[in-house]
Amino acid sequence: SRMAILSVLCAARGGVPFTELRDRCGLTDGNLSRHLKTLEEEGVVRCTKAFVDGKPRTTVSMTASGTKRFQAYLDALTEALKQAKDALATEQKRQPVRFSRLGTAT
Repeated sequence: SRMAILSVLCAARGGVPFTELRDRCGLTDGNLSRHLKTLEEEGVVRCTKAFVDGKPRTTVSMTASGTKRFQAYLDALTEALKQAKDALATEQKRQPVRFSRLGTAT
């Protein structure tokens, strides 16, 4: 859920209204609130409350620190996925090709 939240926020300059973020991430109000509280405590996101047309609106945005930390996380994840992909390719080369009774490789 936090990856989904940060993925939406990193592409949104100026932040995203709480309700839009909730809908785009497929979360409940309570679930999103809990994740945002943790992310805000860690300095990754900022929640700004204001009144728009007399109605309260919470807008969520990533902090500069949060953007850097998310980029570092994505870089590490990319490297881990590359290593896993390379390991699978190496393992597949080692395994002999077996043929079924129909003559197709399995």
